[in-house]
Amino acid sequence: MSPRRLPLSLAAVIGLSSAALADPITLTDQAGRTVTLPKAAERIASIPIPMASTIIAMDGGTSRLVGMNPTAKSAIVEGVLGRIFPEAKDIPSDITAPNFIPNVEELAATNPELVIQWADYGADLVDPISNAGLNVALISYGTEEKTRDYQEMVATAMGKPERAAAINGWRDTVVQEMTEKAKAIAADKRPKVLYLGRALENLTASGNKGNYSAWQIELVGGVNASDSVEGNGTTISPEQIAEWNPDVILLNSFEAKLGIDRIYNDPILSLTKAAQEKKVYKMPLGGYRWDPPSQESPLTWMWLANLLHPDVFHYDLRAEMKKAYKALYNYDLGDDDIDGILWTQMQGDATHYAQFKAK
Repeated sequence: MSPRRLPLSLAAVIGLSSAALADPITLTDQAGRTVTLPKAAERIASIPIPMASTIIAMDGGTSRLVGMNPTAKSAIVEGVLGRIFPEAKDIPSDITAPNFIPNVEELAATNPELVIQWADYGADLVDPISNAGLNVALISYGTEEKTRDYQEMVATAMGKPERAAAINGWRDTVVQEMTEKAKAIAADKRPKVLYLGRALENLTASGNKGNYSAWQIELVGGVNASDSVEGNGTTISPEQIAEWNPDVILLNSFEAKLGIDRIYNDPILSLTKAAQEKKVYKMPLGGYRWDPPSQESPLTWMWLANLLHPDVFHYDLRAEMKKAYKALYNYDLGDDDIDGILWTQMQGDATHYAQFKAK
């Protein structure tokens, strides 16, 4: 693809700041609260899982991240970011108890200038942080608009608003191009795609409302096979999946031990059209998991678009990944890195997956 796909401005702003570190910063968080910092935050602790890698991407490194969620840390250590930034393994992850309850004593020990917390889980998760005299900004999650907003928020808090502007500009470019191309895909050519949020001990799927996976699937010319489900993360049965008979099954990247054999070895799920046509894929694990929204989401869209409609979308995914990782993390992504992110060995001879192998 053309080098202009990833805006040149994104590469140009690596390491740059539009605000002097000593300048006060005022921002509005995603709960509508005004947060004022005496200067650009150099020490940030993140309780929400996705924000750790976002902070790294917006800064181009780990130096400002002083605390994170244990699940976020495991994603970093297990994934490519752990190789790019090996020092991340030493960043404290005991700042939160399960269910995002802040461990105020450990949180304060990191001496944060800003703490990121959820906006949607109630005051009990926020007040202890504020009462400890710490600055806290709240984020909401799950949609493309919210993702762009919190990326802008944290970049502004760092004094680097141009980082978010460039990264979000990249998102705009890819969304616009995909939307235009998907218009030509007839309704009867749009595959039914089932994303399984959990698939080991139980099977879960989500309806369309508030479901980022459904949004991604539609963006690239697919249909959410579980659109009739009420709510998100609803437990479903193999029999229900068999009734839907999806054309494609996507497995989550959250369950480390989950592989595509989960589907092929199941007496019921192995009979689905997706399994019979070898269209079962595990979501990649890059700088963050590619299932939910993140700074790497355009790469997710390219990956899925190429799989669902290789006759319509022709992204050189490996080249796009290399450009993106250089811009996001100032890292030269190698072929072995890409193979690991995309699970190329696990995917074996999956339909349309040969396009992602190194040339």
